[in-house]
Amino acid sequence: MWCEIFSETSIVVEREGETVGFISGFINPNTPNTLFIWQVAVHESQRGKGLGTRMLFELLNRKFCKDVQYVEATVSPSNIPSQHLFLGLAEKLETNCVMANYFLSIDFPRTGHEDEQLYKIGPIQEENKQLKG
Repeated sequence: MWCEIFSETSIVVEREGETVGFISGFINPNTPNTLFIWQVAVHESQRGKGLGTRMLFELLNRKFCKDVQYVEATVSPSNIPSQHLFLGLAEKLETNCVMANYFLSIDFPRTGHEDEQLYKIGPIQEENKQLKG
């Protein structure tokens, strides 16, 4: 269902018949200039090769995302790879990354869930939506 309803803001990468990357995202009707990234998955064989970044740039360059000026995602403190992904995206887009508390662990009683920080990347200039190098 997700890939049908949100196909324009999600991506699957296959290599040799195996799924090696996936991003699910959506554009909130209340903030049509913002692409919210819900999930990022990169197969361990592809980690550290820039696949996550390439998938994000692919999404940003889709016609459906032409009005996107911001990327948002929530990241837990222990998720160092996602922190690097989104901080690196901001750097490659030559823009800001502002982090703020979004959900606190107390919002998830009895689950042991970590805090979730909101990463807000932007504003994104159209000329920076091409991955360099």
